[in-house]
Amino acid sequence: RVERFKGVKVPHIGWNQIKKKNTGKLFDGIAENSFVYFCHSYFCQPQEASIVAAETAYGADFSSAIWKDNIWAVQFHPEKSQQVGLQILQNFSTIKS
Repeated sequence: RVERFKGVKVPHIGWNQIKKKNTGKLFDGIAENSFVYFCHSYFCQPQEASIVAAETAYGADFSSAIWKDNIWAVQFHPEKSQQVGLQILQNFSTIKS
């Protein structure tokens, strides 16, 4: 499901922390609670909790990254997330299916 944020300012714009969950290789070398850049009004609410790779708190915890098999998705903008984002993009480029 995709849901719109409620009870908080939308769009959610700016820096926020990610809490790593079931991360696989995407977050190798990324410290817990690293800051990444967001700009969005909606978030994904997966049916399977096991596919949540990272969560972020904005009003409530939401899934900010998911992965299953060879599908990866992030809610934030790695290209705008400075060194952390560059490391995530580097990790993504080396993942083999």
